[in-house]
Amino acid sequence: MNKTALNTIAQTMLRVVVGFLFAAHGWQKYNEFTIAGTQGAFTQMGVPAADLVAPVVATLELVGGIALVLGLATRPIAILLMLNMVGAIALVHAPAGIFVEAGGFELVLMLGASALAVALIGPGKFSLDNLMFGRNTSALRVLA
Repeated sequence: MNKTALNTIAQTMLRVVVGFLFAAHGWQKYNEFTIAGTQGAFTQMGVPAADLVAPVVATLELVGGIALVLGLATRPIAILLMLNMVGAIALVHAPAGIFVEAGGFELVLMLGASALAVALIGPGKFSLDNLMFGRNTSALRVLA
């Protein structure tokens, strides 16, 4: 397999897996925790404006994750998800240290860095962005 084919596979795998994980976390906030439960948890964690932020974050993660899986508006969605993770680290996870079992930031950091990587490398050949707008572009292009 040539380098271009391997890059295409890697790009697609990263985008789809990161999108799936974000969508799963958004789904969890809606269906397992409920929005009211997420609002309460965010309030306990000290997230400002938790009643407003919780449904916004849940929707961003669910809809944004699905958009990444499809490769739709990939770059702006990936940037928003990365910023979401920066906020989660700063507001909630940093004081708990690195490791997730203590509420630390390792998972959140990996999701944020992966979302940034997707924003930097673009949607790839197997994406709706490519199908609709041309290779590695997005209707709402953020990065060159």
